[in-house]
Amino acid sequence: MDFEIILLAFIPLFVAFDPVGIIPMYLGLTSGITDHNKKKLVLNASLTAFIICVLFLFIGNAVMKFLGITVNDFRIAGGIILLIISISDLLFYESRIRDVKPEDIGIVPVGIPLIAGPAVLTTILISRDTFGFIITVFSLLLNLLIMYLCLANAFYIKKIMGEPGSKAFAKVASLFLAAIAVMMIRTGLINTLKM
Repeated sequence: MDFEIILLAFIPLFVAFDPVGIIPMYLGLTSGITDHNKKKLVLNASLTAFIICVLFLFIGNAVMKFLGITVNDFRIAGGIILLIISISDLLFYESRIRDVKPEDIGIVPVGIPLIAGPAVLTTILISRDTFGFIITVFSLLLNLLIMYLCLANAFYIKKIMGEPGSKAFAKVASLFLAAIAVMMIRTGLINTLKM
């Protein structure tokens, strides 16, 4: 495996997962939960996210074919969704945190959609189409490992970065996500017009 190709597959997924950026939301969702239960929650959420991502990786194309959707349609739709999510993250992050009820945590919303959200699922399909299964699965596993380590050590990471640092990181990641979304829309439109 070429390191440059792995890096090209890894970076968009890393930006979509945004492991450090979701720490403030994760801590808000899990406040008042014991450390033992948090460890179980992070493991279950990570496994759920992995299963959903792998399922989407393997059956995403079949579902799209059944619905008559092309990869370019998915690129454009996914790009629009990513753009909305990134704009929402940039402008309304605090209200989103307050809207989630602590008693609703667990597999949903931590595993889905906090870890494996629309941004990640869209990026996985595009990555598989561009780099192939093996490299996409490798970058997915690497990103999920980073996500697991970040959430398992969320309290310490937030302490090191501080509240402003983690919020700033989340904003920068959202900005990159918006740029990736625009690129996906542009690529999808150009490819559709070429057909």
